[in-house]
Amino acid sequence: LTKLFDSLANLKFEEDDKGNKIKSAIGMHSKDGEYVDMDKPCDLNGQVEVWLMRLLQSQCSTVRHEMTEAVSSYEEKPREQWLFDFPAQVALCGTQIWWTTEVNIAFARLEEGYENALKDYNKKQVTQLNALIQLLIGKLNSGDRQKIMTICTIDVHARDVLIKLVASRVDSAQAFSWLSQLRHRWDDNERDCFANICDAQFRYSHEYLGNTPRLVITPLTDRCYITLTQSLHLIMSGAPAGPAGTGKTETTKDLGRALGIMVYVFNCSEQMDYKFNWYCGI
Repeated sequence: LTKLFDSLANLKFEEDDKGNKIKSAIGMHSKDGEYVDMDKPCDLNGQVEVWLMRLLQSQCSTVRHEMTEAVSSYEEKPREQWLFDFPAQVALCGTQIWWTTEVNIAFARLEEGYENALKDYNKKQVTQLNALIQLLIGKLNSGDRQKIMTICTIDVHARDVLIKLVASRVDSAQAFSWLSQLRHRWDDNERDCFANICDAQFRYSHEYLGNTPRLVITPLTDRCYITLTQSLHLIMSGAPAGPAGTGKTETTKDLGRALGIMVYVFNCSEQMDYKFNWYCGI
């Protein structure tokens, strides 16, 4: 399973009355040790290509169900408590959705004449970050610690973006410095998550990613995201260039994680061309 899915390592099987396992999955174990219950059992009977497709649909359905619950319950309790109620991927994406929502609310208040709207939200961000740091200082298991560290990484970038917007005196949600950021939003009509950057929009793919760390986002990462998402939007290809070990592949994989997409890495040679049979021997 680890060769076919980004983070799926094992499955928990349903048991009959006698305690024997039957071919029906009720939960997912990630490579990082995280466990997530499926929203409904997944039948694993039949041909391998048939039940694998059912498993893929079931894991996407589970992530989407969890995300719906997370977004709707975000305001019901303090964020540092809310984070522990959901899988790491869902908590991270839910945090990014609400960041986009709250920045847009701040812009709306700014247009109504409240000049300190962005500055006030920046203070709230700092408070939230400090709360996460207090959690990290305390006792956490390795899985929860990794989850909080990943959310801290994304939160620091979100804080830096807002500081940049305040310093640039941006007063509209249509400014390029805001539109050029990767923004997750929740559509109530579709009941689904969408990622927007510049004029490109992508539906979140709900690939189960487990409790994986994320890269620290730099200005170069932001520019790389814009280029790669534009090529993806136009159904074209991208070619990050640079010395070995500078993060070209990792940046591309990190963008895939931000969009909930599985990223496959192939080692190519000069003898390969576009006619090459990629999937031969996988």
